[in-house]
Amino acid sequence: MSDATNPAPDQYARVVVIGAGQAGLSVAHHLRRLGLAPGSDLVVLDRGPDTGGAWQYRWEALRLGAAHRVHDLPGMRAMGLTFDDADRARPARDVVAEYYRRFEQHYDLRVRRPVAVTSVTRVEGSDRLCTTLQTPDGRTSRISSEVVVNASGTWGTPFVPWYPGRDVFTGRQLDTTEYRSATEFAGQAVVVVGGGTSAIGFLLELDGVARSTRWFTRRPVVWSDSASLDLESAVAAVDEQDRAARAGRVLPSIVSGTGIPVTRRIRAGIDRGTLVASPMFARLDATGVVTAEGEHVHADAVLWATGFRADLRHLAPLRLRTAQGGIVVSDGRSKDEPRLFLAGYGPQASTIGANRAGRRIARQVVDVLADAA
Repeated sequence: MSDATNPAPDQYARVVVIGAGQAGLSVAHHLRRLGLAPGSDLVVLDRGPDTGGAWQYRWEALRLGAAHRVHDLPGMRAMGLTFDDADRARPARDVVAEYYRRFEQHYDLRVRRPVAVTSVTRVEGSDRLCTTLQTPDGRTSRISSEVVVNASGTWGTPFVPWYPGRDVFTGRQLDTTEYRSATEFAGQAVVVVGGGTSAIGFLLELDGVARSTRWFTRRPVVWSDSASLDLESAVAAVDEQDRAARAGRVLPSIVSGTGIPVTRRIRAGIDRGTLVASPMFARLDATGVVTAEGEHVHADAVLWATGFRADLRHLAPLRLRTAQGGIVVSDGRSKDEPRLFLAGYGPQASTIGANRAGRRIARQVVDVLADAA
């Protein structure tokens, strides 16, 4: 029975997929191949106004390359489409959005967007889950389903660590999601924080545009001798992600285990002194940052390129968080809520990992549906 606090769902679908980025589209494609009809059996929800997942929000100067590679979606090559042939001169956000749009149309996935998923709850007295969503004009609706596949990614939850003085710094502070163009910082002194590819990309773009840049990282930057990702290091990093997911811990950074491939562009930045990292500063003050040695570094802006956390806020009503801050997930499935799968989470976070996991998750989902029939 429904009431004012727990209204009846407006729609039923066998499976709801939350997110239409790499992981969500991969799962949806395989579920369609396994017989689920998009739009009725299978409903795919996406908060973005356009195709491309998180890539649609990336800054204009970002291009596809060794450090920012996107693997083909399953079924893309059958369309005669591959990112291997993508135009590297175009903004990556435009290329990915175009390719994903063609993919969605070709396979008739009927993604519903833009909608924000506000919660996933258990339906009292049944074996179903209820996904509550809201449109930009504030309208709310609910979909009950036998399975929910969460593929919400990380872009919505940038991680910015707290350091003493953050609240007294009078300059501009922004995270990766807020960066648009180096021209915004023309003639300014910019401090960049973070040891990943985004921080490196920002520093290279700011070079020659900003008056000065300083780079600070919590850990020493590990450069890879190869211009592409080392397979052995990548496997080890993914294994560590898997162990963390199975234990319900907060997921570690992939790049901390793989190192940064040194492309020709990065090598040039190292050689000219642009990419020289300093140990993390001790605090901020009104006009900049202060190192552990007491050096004051003036800053007009601090750019926190400090990574992301999995965007799982809408799953809070299911009470799956452990004391360690994560969710216990094994092979893409929640241990404590077996009707919930998490695609693109933990060891599946890379684009190739999301593709492979999409097939495995889809098969598990179909098995759950068969058991419920």
